[in-house]
Amino acid sequence: MSAVSPKAFLNWSSGKDAAMALWFGRQQSNVHIDRLFTTVNRENDRVSMHGLHRSLLEAQAEAIDLPLDVLELDTMPDMEVYNRQLRGRLQRFREAGYCDTVFGDIFLEDLRDYREKLFSGAGIQTHFPLWQRDTRRLLQTFIEANFRAVVVCIDARKLPKSFCGRLIDASFLEDLPPEVDPCGENGEFHTFCFDGPIFNRPVSFEYGELVYKTYPAPKSGDPGQPPEYGYWYSDLKLNTL
Repeated sequence: MSAVSPKAFLNWSSGKDAAMALWFGRQQSNVHIDRLFTTVNRENDRVSMHGLHRSLLEAQAEAIDLPLDVLELDTMPDMEVYNRQLRGRLQRFREAGYCDTVFGDIFLEDLRDYREKLFSGAGIQTHFPLWQRDTRRLLQTFIEANFRAVVVCIDARKLPKSFCGRLIDASFLEDLPPEVDPCGENGEFHTFCFDGPIFNRPVSFEYGELVYKTYPAPKSGDPGQPPEYGYWYSDLKLNTL
Protein backbone atom coordinates (compact mmCIF):
# COMPACT_ATOMS: atom_id res chain seq x y z
CA MET A 1 0.00 0.00 0.00
CA SER A 2 1.57 3.32 -1.10
CA ALA A 3 1.92 6.22 1.30
CA VAL A 4 -0.46 9.15 0.86
CA SER A 5 1.27 12.44 0.02
CA PRO A 6 0.68 15.20 2.58
CA LYS A 7 -1.91 17.72 1.50
CA ALA A 8 -0.67 21.17 0.61
CA PHE A 9 -2.11 24.55 -0.33
CA LEU A 10 -0.67 26.72 -3.08
CA ASN A 11 -0.05 30.43 -2.62
CA TRP A 12 -2.02 31.63 -5.61
CA SER A 13 -1.21 35.01 -7.14
CA SER A 14 -3.52 34.39 -10.16
CA GLY A 15 -0.52 34.77 -12.48
CA LYS A 16 1.74 32.64 -14.64
CA ASP A 17 4.31 31.71 -11.97
CA ALA A 18 1.64 30.40 -9.61
CA ALA A 19 0.07 28.48 -12.50
CA MET A 20 3.43 26.94 -13.37
CA ALA A 21 4.07 26.09 -9.72
CA LEU A 22 0.74 24.24 -9.60
CA TRP A 23 1.52 22.43 -12.87
CA PHE A 24 5.00 21.37 -11.77
CA GLY A 25 3.80 20.67 -8.23
CA ARG A 26 1.21 18.24 -9.51
CA GLN A 27 3.97 16.30 -11.25
CA GLN A 28 5.82 15.77 -7.97
CA SER A 29 4.86 13.01 -5.54
CA ASN A 30 5.95 14.62 -2.27
CA VAL A 31 2.86 16.84 -1.84
CA HIS A 32 -0.78 16.86 -2.92
CA ILE A 33 -2.04 20.38 -3.71
CA ASP A 34 -5.77 20.55 -3.00
CA ARG A 35 -6.39 24.22 -2.21
CA LEU A 36 -5.46 27.75 -3.35
CA PHE A 37 -4.68 30.62 -0.98
CA THR A 38 -4.72 34.32 -1.89
CA THR A 39 -4.75 37.69 -0.12
CA VAL A 40 -7.34 40.25 -1.21
CA ASN A 41 -7.70 43.95 -0.45
CA ARG A 42 -10.80 44.27 1.71
CA GLU A 43 -11.77 47.77 0.49
CA ASN A 44 -11.77 47.16 -3.26
CA ASP A 45 -12.15 43.35 -3.36
CA ARG A 46 -9.03 42.89 -5.48
CA VAL A 47 -5.92 40.73 -5.30
CA SER A 48 -3.42 42.53 -3.07
CA MET A 49 -0.46 42.05 -5.40
CA HIS A 50 -1.75 43.50 -8.67
CA GLY A 51 -5.38 44.56 -8.46
CA LEU A 52 -7.19 41.69 -10.21
CA HIS A 53 -10.88 41.72 -9.24
CA ARG A 54 -12.03 38.95 -6.93
CA SER A 55 -14.66 37.77 -9.42
CA LEU A 56 -11.90 36.74 -11.84
CA LEU A 57 -9.92 35.11 -9.05
CA GLU A 58 -12.93 33.02 -8.08
CA ALA A 59 -13.60 32.12 -11.72
CA GLN A 60 -10.01 30.88 -11.98
CA ALA A 61 -10.41 28.62 -8.95
CA GLU A 62 -13.64 27.20 -10.39
CA ALA A 63 -11.99 26.55 -13.76
CA ILE A 64 -9.03 24.84 -12.03
CA ASP A 65 -11.47 22.95 -9.79
CA LEU A 66 -9.76 23.73 -6.50
CA PRO A 67 -11.29 25.45 -3.45
CA LEU A 68 -10.08 29.00 -2.83
CA ASP A 69 -9.13 30.30 0.62
CA VAL A 70 -8.98 34.12 0.85
CA LEU A 71 -7.39 36.32 3.51
CA GLU A 72 -8.83 39.84 3.42
CA LEU A 73 -6.38 42.62 4.26
CA ASP A 74 -6.61 46.38 4.72
CA THR A 75 -4.98 48.61 2.10
CA MET A 76 -1.18 48.54 2.50
CA PRO A 77 -1.04 47.06 6.04
CA ASP A 78 2.30 47.39 7.85
CA MET A 79 4.39 44.26 8.13
CA GLU A 80 3.53 43.67 11.78
CA VAL A 81 -0.21 43.64 11.04
CA TYR A 82 0.27 41.56 7.88
CA ASN A 83 2.39 38.96 9.66
CA ARG A 84 -0.06 38.71 12.54
CA GLN A 85 -3.03 38.18 10.23
CA LEU A 86 -1.13 35.68 8.09
CA ARG A 87 0.01 33.69 11.13
CA GLY A 88 -3.61 33.46 12.22
CA ARG A 89 -4.62 32.01 8.87
CA LEU A 90 -1.66 29.63 8.84
CA GLN A 91 -2.73 28.33 12.22
CA ARG A 92 -6.13 27.52 10.75
CA PHE A 93 -4.46 25.67 7.87
CA ARG A 94 -2.35 23.72 10.33
CA GLU A 95 -5.38 22.79 12.41
CA ALA A 96 -7.04 21.54 9.20
CA GLY A 97 -4.13 19.16 8.62
CA TYR A 98 -2.00 21.15 6.18
CA CYS A 99 1.71 20.60 6.78
CA ASP A 100 2.95 21.81 3.37
CA THR A 101 2.60 24.81 1.08
CA VAL A 102 3.84 25.69 -2.42
CA PHE A 103 5.16 28.98 -3.83
CA GLY A 104 5.97 30.17 -7.35
CA ASP A 105 9.11 32.12 -6.37
CA ILE A 106 12.11 31.67 -8.66
CA PHE A 107 15.23 33.40 -7.34
CA LEU A 108 14.59 36.08 -4.69
CA GLU A 109 16.59 34.70 -1.75
CA ASP A 110 15.42 37.22 0.85
CA LEU A 111 11.77 36.57 0.00
CA ARG A 112 12.25 32.81 0.22
CA ASP A 113 14.00 33.18 3.59
CA TYR A 114 11.12 35.30 4.88
CA ARG A 115 8.52 32.78 3.74
CA GLU A 116 10.40 29.79 5.15
CA LYS A 117 10.82 31.44 8.54
CA LEU A 118 7.20 32.61 8.79
CA PHE A 119 5.60 29.37 7.60
CA SER A 120 7.91 27.05 9.51
CA GLY A 121 6.90 28.93 12.66
CA ALA A 122 3.39 27.64 12.01
CA GLY A 123 4.64 24.10 11.42
CA ILE A 124 4.22 24.29 7.64
CA GLN A 125 6.97 23.21 5.24
CA THR A 126 7.54 25.33 2.12
CA HIS A 127 8.15 24.03 -1.42
CA PHE A 128 9.46 25.99 -4.42
CA PRO A 129 9.11 23.91 -7.62
CA LEU A 130 10.32 26.79 -9.87
CA TRP A 131 13.34 27.65 -7.75
CA GLN A 132 16.42 28.83 -9.70
CA ARG A 133 15.07 27.76 -13.06
CA ASP A 134 16.19 29.87 -16.01
CA THR A 135 13.41 32.44 -16.34
CA ARG A 136 13.63 32.82 -20.12
CA ARG A 137 13.37 29.07 -20.58
CA LEU A 138 10.59 28.96 -17.98
CA LEU A 139 8.50 31.49 -19.90
CA GLN A 140 9.17 29.60 -23.14
CA THR A 141 7.93 26.42 -21.43
CA PHE A 142 4.82 28.31 -20.27
CA ILE A 143 4.07 29.36 -23.84
CA GLU A 144 4.87 25.95 -25.37
CA ALA A 145 2.60 24.19 -22.84
CA ASN A 146 -0.32 26.30 -24.15
CA PHE A 147 -0.77 28.33 -21.01
CA ARG A 148 -2.39 31.69 -21.73
CA ALA A 149 -1.99 34.83 -19.66
CA VAL A 150 -2.22 38.59 -20.03
CA VAL A 151 -0.27 41.37 -18.31
CA VAL A 152 -2.45 43.10 -15.72
CA CYS A 153 0.11 45.36 -14.05
CA ILE A 154 3.46 46.91 -14.97
CA ASP A 155 6.01 48.96 -13.08
CA ALA A 156 6.11 52.18 -15.12
CA ARG A 157 9.80 52.60 -14.28
CA LYS A 158 10.62 49.34 -16.05
CA LEU A 159 8.15 48.98 -18.92
CA PRO A 160 6.09 51.31 -21.15
CA LYS A 161 2.32 51.51 -20.91
CA SER A 162 1.93 49.50 -24.13
CA PHE A 163 2.94 46.28 -22.32
CA CYS A 164 -0.07 46.46 -20.01
CA GLY A 165 -2.80 44.15 -21.31
CA ARG A 166 -0.51 42.23 -23.67
CA LEU A 167 -0.82 38.49 -24.15
CA ILE A 168 2.14 36.43 -22.94
CA ASP A 169 3.45 34.90 -26.17
CA ALA A 170 6.68 34.60 -28.17
CA SER A 171 6.48 38.21 -29.39
CA PHE A 172 6.05 39.48 -25.83
CA LEU A 173 9.20 37.64 -24.79
CA GLU A 174 11.17 39.04 -27.72
CA ASP A 175 9.94 42.60 -27.08
CA LEU A 176 11.00 42.70 -23.42
CA PRO A 177 13.90 45.09 -22.73
CA PRO A 178 17.09 43.17 -21.83
CA GLU A 179 17.12 44.57 -18.29
CA VAL A 180 13.63 43.15 -17.54
CA ASP A 181 13.47 39.62 -16.18
CA PRO A 182 11.51 37.37 -18.61
CA CYS A 183 9.22 36.24 -15.77
CA GLY A 184 9.03 39.67 -14.12
CA GLU A 185 10.62 38.17 -11.02
CA ASN A 186 11.76 41.61 -9.83
CA GLY A 187 8.21 42.96 -9.95
CA GLU A 188 8.47 44.46 -13.45
CA PHE A 189 5.08 43.04 -14.45
CA HIS A 190 2.28 40.81 -13.15
CA THR A 191 -0.10 38.57 -15.05
CA PHE A 192 -3.51 36.92 -15.05
CA CYS A 193 -3.47 33.31 -16.26
CA PHE A 194 -6.78 32.33 -17.88
CA ASP A 195 -6.14 29.02 -19.64
CA GLY A 196 -3.71 26.11 -19.84
CA PRO A 197 -3.13 22.50 -18.80
CA ILE A 198 -4.26 23.10 -15.20
CA PHE A 199 -7.64 24.50 -16.34
CA ASN A 200 -10.76 22.51 -17.13
CA ARG A 201 -11.96 25.45 -19.25
CA PRO A 202 -10.73 28.97 -20.07
CA VAL A 203 -11.79 31.92 -17.92
CA SER A 204 -13.74 34.32 -20.12
CA PHE A 205 -12.96 38.01 -19.56
CA GLU A 206 -13.08 41.43 -21.18
CA TYR A 207 -10.54 44.23 -21.21
CA GLY A 208 -11.44 47.32 -19.22
CA GLU A 209 -9.65 50.65 -18.99
CA LEU A 210 -5.96 51.18 -18.29
CA VAL A 211 -5.49 52.84 -14.91
CA TYR A 212 -2.37 54.63 -13.63
CA LYS A 213 -1.72 54.71 -9.88
CA THR A 214 1.13 56.00 -7.75
CA TYR A 215 2.38 54.83 -4.36
CA PRO A 216 4.84 56.38 -1.87
CA ALA A 217 8.33 55.00 -2.34
CA PRO A 218 9.74 53.09 0.65
CA LYS A 219 12.36 55.03 2.58
CA SER A 220 15.84 53.93 1.56
CA GLY A 221 18.13 56.87 2.33
CA ASP A 222 18.98 57.25 -1.36
CA PRO A 223 18.78 60.99 -2.24
CA GLY A 224 18.14 60.09 -5.88
CA GLN A 225 15.09 57.96 -5.15
CA PRO A 226 11.82 59.36 -6.49
CA PRO A 227 9.14 60.16 -3.87
CA GLU A 228 6.64 57.79 -5.47
CA TYR A 229 6.38 54.86 -7.86
CA GLY A 230 3.89 54.56 -10.72
CA TYR A 231 2.10 51.47 -12.01
CA TRP A 232 -0.23 50.79 -14.94
CA TYR A 233 -3.14 48.39 -14.40
CA SER A 234 -5.34 46.68 -16.96
CA ASP A 235 -8.76 46.49 -15.31
CA LEU A 236 -10.08 43.17 -16.58
CA LYS A 237 -13.77 42.30 -16.26
CA LEU A 238 -15.31 38.84 -15.90
CA ASN A 239 -17.41 37.95 -18.93
CA THR A 240 -20.67 36.56 -17.51
CA LEU A 241 -22.46 36.01 -20.83
